[in-house]
Amino acid sequence: MTFHRQLLALFLAGFMAFAHAAPETMPDGEADPIARFASPGEEAAGDLLLQAMSLIGVAYRFGGNSPETGLDCSGFIQYVFKKSLRVTLPRTSAGMAQVGREIERDELKAGDLVFFNTRGFRYSHVGIYLGNNKFIHAPRTGKNIEVANMSQSYWTGRYNGARRVSRTGLPVAAAEADKPVSSALAEKRSSKSRKAEAAARETREAKGKKRKASRESAVKSRKARQAEQGRKKSSRSEQAAKKSSKKAAEKKKTSKPKQKD
Repeated sequence: MTFHRQLLALFLAGFMAFAHAAPETMPDGEADPIARFASPGEEAAGDLLLQAMSLIGVAYRFGGNSPETGLDCSGFIQYVFKKSLRVTLPRTSAGMAQVGREIERDELKAGDLVFFNTRGFRYSHVGIYLGNNKFIHAPRTGKNIEVANMSQSYWTGRYNGARRVSRTGLPVAAAEADKPVSSALAEKRSSKSRKAEAAARETREAKGKKRKASRESAVKSRKARQAEQGRKKSSRSEQAAKKSSKKAAEKKKTSKPKQKD
């Protein structure tokens, strides 16, 4: 797996160098965002994208922090930023949504963080924007890190926004005075997000227990009705047998014996 990742990284490095020499043009005439990040002075962003792309195929694992054992969505982002830029981001996607600078969708550039609501609350999923409406992320249990299209209806309907983190090694929030976000506030918001996630999980579990109890109650009621019907049927049979026996006895009692000549 490590050898394949190295080959993929080398291939991407060659591709980006070629793109810088002769940048691919998008339909509106704008150069390919990934190619732009390979230009002089933007090597850090190029390293970020190469590091992310080299992890394609790594299995998703909830709470995972290492490619060897698996990565979840925020673990993947944290690993890539720390490995390529030496930037330590918050551990949760909701925490990451509080650092950097918020940007509009039409401002997106390769390397920006994109957020989605996939679990019933905002900023519950995060990925890295690659350009041309594509992003790379760790999807869910049973899947591997992959590139997805933000234009698909599933992602379009769940898009929550994007943040830009400085490529110089510090979150933009710490470098830009216009939108500062303290680490304490980010941690507080992250804590609220974890509580909201825990509450949502408890609600789902409670609903599941309620449905199970309802099914068990329905089964018990059905069995009770069947047992009652069986008792009634048995009682009717006993009553019929007694009535038949009584009639036979009365008939025998009232019948006269034949006289002999």
